[in-house]
Amino acid sequence: MRTPYEYAIIRAVPRMERGELINVGVVLYSHRRDFLAARTHLHEARLLALDPNADLDGIRAALKSWEVTCAGGADGGAARAMKQGERFRWMVAPRSTILQAGPVHMGLAEDPATELDRLLELLVH
Repeated sequence: MRTPYEYAIIRAVPRMERGELINVGVVLYSHRRDFLAARTHLHEARLLALDPNADLDGIRAALKSWEVTCAGGADGGAARAMKQGERFRWMVAPRSTILQAGPVHMGLAEDPATELDRLLELLVH
């Protein structure tokens, strides 16, 4: 049975003043399936084309933190105490940082994990 989910693209904006970005991941939340996860992929050459001085190690670490925050484990910081829906809303809230979530979209899927992989392939790779 297909159930609703929400997702947002994770974007890297290495130079805020220019507004240029690349897609670097997807975060997906399904309340009915008790699912929250992020999948990320950094195209280093694309990012360096936007900013040759981009801190690749720092961006990789920040992307990893999105995945850890979704998991909600002991390494999830203060967000680990939040419910999945609260964590999702907190993660997709507008912010002015190098990593930002795009607008939230909705869809229907039988398996949220498979759908997350599909979205990563479609929107990021």
